[in-house]
Amino acid sequence: MKLLVTGSSGAVGRHFTSQFGGLALEDEAGLVDLRDATRVRSVIAAIQPDAVLHLAAQSSVADSFDDPRATYDVNFFGTLHLLEALDGCGFRGALLYVGSADVYGSTDDSHLPIPETHPLRPRSPYGVSKVAAEALCYQWSQTQNFRIVLTRPFNLIGPGQDARFAVPGFARQIVQIRNRIRDAVIATGDLDVTRDFTDIRDAVRAYRLLLDAGENGGIYNVCSGRERSLREILLALLHIAGVQATLSVAPERLRPHEQRRVAGDPGKLFARTGWAPQIPLETTLKDILKEAEDKSER
Repeated sequence: MKLLVTGSSGAVGRHFTSQFGGLALEDEAGLVDLRDATRVRSVIAAIQPDAVLHLAAQSSVADSFDDPRATYDVNFFGTLHLLEALDGCGFRGALLYVGSADVYGSTDDSHLPIPETHPLRPRSPYGVSKVAAEALCYQWSQTQNFRIVLTRPFNLIGPGQDARFAVPGFARQIVQIRNRIRDAVIATGDLDVTRDFTDIRDAVRAYRLLLDAGENGGIYNVCSGRERSLREILLALLHIAGVQATLSVAPERLRPHEQRRVAGDPGKLFARTGWAPQIPLETTLKDILKEAEDKSER
């Protein structure tokens, strides 16, 4: 089976292809930008994939506020170009669209854990772009001739993530303190918000299962079902590393109107595929710290 993975160069894409293989969306000139409809059509026609994992996206919430149009161009119109290219080459396989739990947006604590039926109230241009692309994929699942499955992953963590993300950013600071590169002060945002964390390596296993078994037009949360505060995560990293540090809130790291608590309901995914997280949080954090240490030695 020829499995195409868009966004194969990102952290999630690298983990997926490492575990399950897959072809990149590329030609002789390199990786293809989904905004280039002509190149997308050409590469899809050449590959003739049997299945597609669609990961490619502009995934920074902060960047989406700085340049909403660029986010919409990649996340919505890029997805449209992919769908049109697949339809144009007679694709009849399965496409898994990887969305985001950011589509839920504003959620009252009484509605936790969040099910797939919860109203969508996005709070960023990124969230809006993912709602729009998800709606597009659902429409195509109902009117075209191939199976499309939709996912809403919550917060994914693990080795391979850029240090701009909170957890690998904490790990980098901790390693720098341990190596006496910086003072024993960690700059943080709001540590008392909660999120639902899942190891990337568990998440890609869910994606593979859903490619095989997901219902056409079905939407599935990918999450652990448990909320943890960023403070809990940071303190666990410090404990594993054997480092003591002062925690200092940096104003530039605070996000106005941030959702305070997040937890997802993974029951639909469990019921459909039997998937459950397998990697303990401590293992995930140890691996993130090890990667930060390895990078500091280069």
